[in-house]
Amino acid sequence: MSAPTLYLFVGYPGAGKTTAARVLEQATGAVHLWADNLRWEMFKQPSHSALESRELYEHLNDQTAQLLRTGKSVIFDTNFNFRADRDYLRHIAEENGAQTVLIWLTTPVEVAHERASHSDTTRNGYTVNMTHDMFYNIVSKLEPPTEDENPIKYDGTKLDVAALSAQFGTHGQPPQTTTQT
Repeated sequence: MSAPTLYLFVGYPGAGKTTAARVLEQATGAVHLWADNLRWEMFKQPSHSALESRELYEHLNDQTAQLLRTGKSVIFDTNFNFRADRDYLRHIAEENGAQTVLIWLTTPVEVAHERASHSDTTRNGYTVNMTHDMFYNIVSKLEPPTEDENPIKYDGTKLDVAALSAQFGTHGQPPQTTTQT
């Protein structure tokens, strides 16, 4: 039996992280933890305050550790745009006998912006509208992965579902580090 895998994502809002997460879920059988969806379940009208986010991510981090400890792979569907956050999740994975795979969706900022702010998105009956300022605030803080993090790059404008499924559809086997463009 191979070690479980923790899949993390880096990318702008609208880069294609949730699309990639859904493909990974189908290809690998990993548990898909979707932070945006859980936020709406936990907080009926989310404020995205620091306190709310801390509560959400503490819950998700605990859930991730529990799943990995039981041998289940986890797809953590959120922006891990800060190195410290990625390192913390790698530590959780390591403590629970799991490997970590970092997927960097390198969608061009203009395309991601159009996707993220094109129209209102409805989630759980509430409308979410990412403004220009919100989008660029997130973009300005993104810390790109470094070579030592071994990111696997995918261009989210050309997300090849078959290729992504083929690369990760090995139920827990570590993928080859590649760049898909």
